Amino acid sequence: VTFSDQSTYDAKVVGFDQDKDVAVLRIDAPKEKLRPIPIGMSADLLVGQKVYAIGNPFGLDHTLTTGVISGLRREISSAATGRPIQDVIQTDAAINPGNSGGPLLDSAGSLIGINTAIYSPSGASSGVGFSIPVDTVGGIVDQLVQFGKVTRPILGIKFAPDQSVEQLGVSGVLVLDAPASGPAGKAGLRPTKRDAYGRLVLGDIITSVNGKKVNNGSDLYRILDQCKVGEKVLTHSSTAALSSF
Repeated sequence: VTFSDQSTYDAKVVGFDQDKDVAVLRIDAPKEKLRPIPIGMSADLLVGQKVYAIGNPFGLDHTLTTGVISGLRREISSAATGRPIQDVIQTDAAINPGNSGGPLLDSAGSLIGINTAIYSPSGASSGVGFSIPVDTVGGIVDQLVQFGKVTRPILGIKFAPDQSVEQLGVSGVLVLDAPASGPAGKAGLRPTKRDAYGRLVLGDIITSVNGKKVNNGSDLYRILDQCKVGEKVLTHSSTAALSSF
């Protein structure tokens, strides 16, 4: 890790959250070298509020850009896993490759978000950047420090790409695999498999969880993120009209 005075120190990865693009490092440096950034609150942010982004776009160290909050409570997909990230801050502050992981600050210099993505066909700034709100980051960091990873609720299934389900003319999540030892397998959800004649028999299609409609994989992730590990959930499923090929 290189500090602003160009001194460098070894660091160890304590843990990381691939979904949210957040990692915690333990730095082997003197305590007086470690100056914590003031932590703000993202719950109180307003559209139009001025913000500042710091990063290393294209390898240019300590670059500061300014802008405003263009939108709140946006939803984007994780570049690493495709899992939806909710309540994201949208800003028009220039965010380019190399800004990821840098702070988004309010006018008081307090951390309100961590820059994570841009929306641009070319990959360069187009005035639409996104940051993970600091209120969300706080909970992630606590888990990473304590456990070295983030634990999220899962059903224990592998499911088909949304496009495959759309081709069947239905909505929901098609179960490809549900190991017998996992939550979904124990609950009786049927996976996709081949019969004795080698024909593909489609598995169950999850259409709702806890009474909330599931149209696609993003819906399923969104609902599960609102649950706790170990919590029981009620799922409804149907069988594809074309069950074998």
